[in-house]
Amino acid sequence: MKLSIVIVNYNVEHFLEQCLFSVRKATANIESEVYVVDNNSVDGSLKMLAEKFPEVKVIANKDNVGFSKANNQAIRISQGEYVLLLNPDTVVEDDTFTKTIEFMDSHPDAGGLGVKMVDGKGRYLPESKRGLPTPSTAFYKMFGLTKLFPHSKRFARYYLGHLDNDEINEVEILAGAFMLLRRETLDKCGLLDETFFMYGEDIDLSYRIILAGYKNYYYPKTRIIHYKGESTKKTSVNYVLVFYKAMEIFVKKHFADKGAKTFSFFINIAIYFKAFLAILSQFFSKAVQPMLDIVLGYSGLAAMSYFWGKAMVYDGIGTYPFTLFAIILPIYLTIWLVSSYFTGGYDKPYKVAPAVGGVFAGSFMILVFYALLPEQLRFSRALILLGMLWVSAEMSLTRWIGYLLKRPGFQYGKNAKKRFLVVGSEEETCRVKQLLQSTSIKPDFIGLIYPFEDDEISSSSVSDNYLGNLHQVPDVIEIYKITEIIFCSKDISHQSIIDKMEEWSSHLDYKIAPEDTLSIIGSNSINTRGDLYTIDIKTINTASNKRKKRLFDLTSSLFGIVFWIFIVFFIKNPFAFLKNCFKVLTGRYSWIGYCELKESDNLKLPKIKKGIFDPSANISKNGLTEEEKEQLNLMYARDYSLSKDWSFFIKAIRKV
Repeated sequence: MKLSIVIVNYNVEHFLEQCLFSVRKATANIESEVYVVDNNSVDGSLKMLAEKFPEVKVIANKDNVGFSKANNQAIRISQGEYVLLLNPDTVVEDDTFTKTIEFMDSHPDAGGLGVKMVDGKGRYLPESKRGLPTPSTAFYKMFGLTKLFPHSKRFARYYLGHLDNDEINEVEILAGAFMLLRRETLDKCGLLDETFFMYGEDIDLSYRIILAGYKNYYYPKTRIIHYKGESTKKTSVNYVLVFYKAMEIFVKKHFADKGAKTFSFFINIAIYFKAFLAILSQFFSKAVQPMLDIVLGYSGLAAMSYFWGKAMVYDGIGTYPFTLFAIILPIYLTIWLVSSYFTGGYDKPYKVAPAVGGVFAGSFMILVFYALLPEQLRFSRALILLGMLWVSAEMSLTRWIGYLLKRPGFQYGKNAKKRFLVVGSEEETCRVKQLLQSTSIKPDFIGLIYPFEDDEISSSSVSDNYLGNLHQVPDVIEIYKITEIIFCSKDISHQSIIDKMEEWSSHLDYKIAPEDTLSIIGSNSINTRGDLYTIDIKTINTASNKRKKRLFDLTSSLFGIVFWIFIVFFIKNPFAFLKNCFKVLTGRYSWIGYCELKESDNLKLPKIKKGIFDPSANISKNGLTEEEKEQLNLMYARDYSLSKDWSFFIKAIRKV
């Protein structure tokens, strides 16, 4: 056995599927075995493996045992001369294994090898080659000097920035996403240290390979796509704590005689400093716009009320009492902002229309509230009108400025239309086109590209379907204002895919459609779920619809409780209805949920609360098959709207 490939999976079914398709191609002419160690995933990964990759040897853990232990489980029973540790969020080129094994065979001093990695846009990932994180190297990275001097031999040693990205070089540390290891080396230096749960185990093993007398090589003559770029997680507090604690473990283990205690002191300072920055970053990303609306909104309301009262009400000898400024105006502002929240004014990307719509809806509630106030608290309806205009103007202006400054999370006007190019054979491009049209993204344009450079399109039927070939894509992008390109991996090699990603514009989004799947994958991060298109993308799981669904549950339950004495004459079982109102009000249930199935839902719909009713409430359930129930669930999740909940609710309460 020449090669054993070990992949540790945890809840990334679609990425794993794409990875294994690329591995299957790359191992076509190599005596190999593939192990997938699953750390108790709940996303359907095991079922997918059984159905599509029967040749893969699966180790299904009942708990998440961590990266190191899971890899070791497979390494111990593997039989290959070489062992490859491969992340599930990667795509390898068709000749990656052939080239890297040939290099290892011709370099007996090589204990481990890493390759050139690019992200989902074809951009080089600096963690492809790394230096040993000595106290000084780690210090430079943690305090930002590596980023300031990216090509310095001293300050950028963590990423070996002084070495050419396209030249073979001896390096110290290999990336855990792709570590090709000689079996003989592992026997000598040992397996992964299970003290490291997630990060740091690749650094530790790479260093032990060097201590055992072998060399680690960076080999850029082949490439892989690695979707989880390190930069995508730097604002995560958990990442900061786990990653830097792993570095502390490494230093204590290997530099105990070289000031490890002093370094541990500084690394702990860095950990808390970085964690503090991460918390601030998360807070400001979520709170800065609401805080801006509160400060500017109240400032404008207070100034407007002061001058209006002084000029129009009190003839220049005074203004409104303190009660207005301390109580009434904050209440008005709260109603406007909360109303905007429920209309989507604080959903990202921030938009003007939902924010202003919420202000107008809030104004109606304020006018109702105003009529109920005692006489001494009803100051002026003009203030409500002026306040509505000011808050609408302020919210529009701040969002427009954010858009002009090209700040992330701001949008002006309607959603940007997605315009696709699909590269592949006629059969595959048509399949992907249908897949795109069945999702919730509503493509504005889908063009098809022939998957070769210069081959003429001879068939007239094919000519009508295709816009051009690979060589003509740059012109097609310009003419048709393309925003995303999808490659059909059945028809175009992964090497060509990466070539084109690097060659074409980095402003485009690139995705890959593996053969015989219902997913299209492409992202700079494995955590960017918005970049995963599947046939079962659901509108029910959007932030705005989850909020609307809960708001409907709350208002309908409160209405049912308050007016229950009148409703009893219109429903069959009023006491059961009242009981259900309290169940929904407490959040244990929703009024509308999925149809109950005897077996688990193969469509893997997003989780929602169990419903009092379901989409089949208006249909005779006699003879309703499991397939029909699954389809009802899919349609409800994919095409969810508030009106659907209302319709189901009104018709179903008569059957309580």
